[in-house]
Amino acid sequence: MQAPDLSLESQLALSCGGTLIAGMDEVGRGALAGPVAVGVAAVDIAVAVPLEGLRDSKKLTARQRERLTLAIPAWAATAVGFASAEEIDTYGLSAALGLAGRRAWHELVSVSGAVPHGMVLDGNSQWLLAAPGALCEQLSPMEAQTVLQTKADALCATVSAAAITAKVARDALMVDLAQQYPDYGWDRNKGYGSATHRESLTTLGVTEYHRRSWNLVPEQLQPRLL
Repeated sequence: MQAPDLSLESQLALSCGGTLIAGMDEVGRGALAGPVAVGVAAVDIAVAVPLEGLRDSKKLTARQRERLTLAIPAWAATAVGFASAEEIDTYGLSAALGLAGRRAWHELVSVSGAVPHGMVLDGNSQWLLAAPGALCEQLSPMEAQTVLQTKADALCATVSAAAITAKVARDALMVDLAQQYPDYGWDRNKGYGSATHRESLTTLGVTEYHRRSWNLVPEQLQPRLL
């Protein structure tokens, strides 16, 4: 399996006239519970080389991802943004992804003090544009030249780093939430639709961390707030 490299990022740097290039990817789109998370990672193409060990985050073990998150911050500036299950229910999935992405970008710019000149966005749709405008007014503007690339987490080093960072951050959050609601198995399934999770939904109903607009259980099982 070929490792992701910086080929597309280098092309983008030439196109946009700047060397600070970011990659962005989302995690948690298909989960039944928990937030969506968007990671962003930015490197200076003028000096960066691909970080050893980067791969499509889905092809790595949890231990490999966690190990990489210790190395990535020395290679790239990173940030993660979240949008809650309630925001997914209120605004829709695409808008929530856009909001999480805008929050990640704002965090990156605020902490690093640098604004990327270009960005590679994983996928084939510009979901960043779907973010609710009213919630983005206090966030940093996104003026970087953006290119879409399917399977970018397997092809582009910055996107791979962003996806791994977001995945580890979201997994850790779901493990923490599992202590509050242990019956749903979130420490193992991370909010996705495992057999244990679906069985608990049927018997116990939804929590405030579930995406209720997805009609996960019959109406009589909807409220299960502690």
